[in-house]
Amino acid sequence: MRLDPFTCLLILVVSLASFFPCEGQLALWFATLTKLAVALLFFMHGAKLSRQNLIAGLGHWRLHLVVMASTFLLFPLLGLLLTPLVPQWLSPAIYLGFLYLCALPATVQSAIAFTSMAGGNVSAAVCSASASSILGIFLSPILVGLMIDVQGVEVDTWHSIQSIMMQLMLPFVVGHLSRPLIASWIDSHRPLIGKLDQSSILLVVYTAFSEAVVQGIWHQVGWYDLGSIVLLSCLLLALILAWNVWISRRLGFCRADEITIVFCGSKKSLANGVPMANVLFPAASVGVMVLPLMIFHQIQLMVCAVLARRYREDSGAHAALADGRE
Repeated sequence: MRLDPFTCLLILVVSLASFFPCEGQLALWFATLTKLAVALLFFMHGAKLSRQNLIAGLGHWRLHLVVMASTFLLFPLLGLLLTPLVPQWLSPAIYLGFLYLCALPATVQSAIAFTSMAGGNVSAAVCSASASSILGIFLSPILVGLMIDVQGVEVDTWHSIQSIMMQLMLPFVVGHLSRPLIASWIDSHRPLIGKLDQSSILLVVYTAFSEAVVQGIWHQVGWYDLGSIVLLSCLLLALILAWNVWISRRLGFCRADEITIVFCGSKKSLANGVPMANVLFPAASVGVMVLPLMIFHQIQLMVCAVLARRYREDSGAHAALADGRE
């Protein structure tokens, strides 16, 4: 279990924004550049989406229902169960960040990668993770509105959905419609596309944290808050993983489908979450709102990497045992 290179870059970018935030005219220039980078990010997401894999995975509707229930029902429910911890044990700002985290869709790339590594149903993972990402554009603002409005923070849900449609969904759709023209180039330049995705996220994080630093984020968040985020992220992930394993076996899914449910139903997307936060919340509060997401993102990568290796080793042991019996 170790920090992946992208997480190290995230820490570096947050540190850079903490000491050298962009302000004034430079901040306006970065805000414009960030919008263009986010549009390009979602254009590439759409262009990478293979229709053949989606069609191949559509038949597993029971699996997709379990994943969606985990992502958009169980996560928000667990987030709301944290309410008694506020404000004695958890600051209101961090709590809102957790509610936002729980409302987000699943990741696409890492969910598929871990499913493949563990020997799961990859076509179903592609379909489920992609559907979660697309549905999140509509469902996440609604969930945020329902959960955060209760806490006394107003979110204009309909306006947020319209803004997200224009800034995220439109580039995604254009990218997917362009796939027949650029699919060969996309498929042959996967590493470059991956670096472009990461660069866009880093730019959005730098811009968001620069604004947050100017507004005094590190006067609002201390070491106790960071420790609380780590502890609650571990607890949240453990509960979700345990539930997905239990419900998969309870409903009689095969091992490959269980792996898909475990990895697609336990993830939260940083690539969707940070740009969406820029639309949903005032610029001054975006940094605090995405802090739990950034920490949860790293924890989910470390834990799921270990879990994927364990699944793969168990599959190898079962195969060797079966060969021995034959």
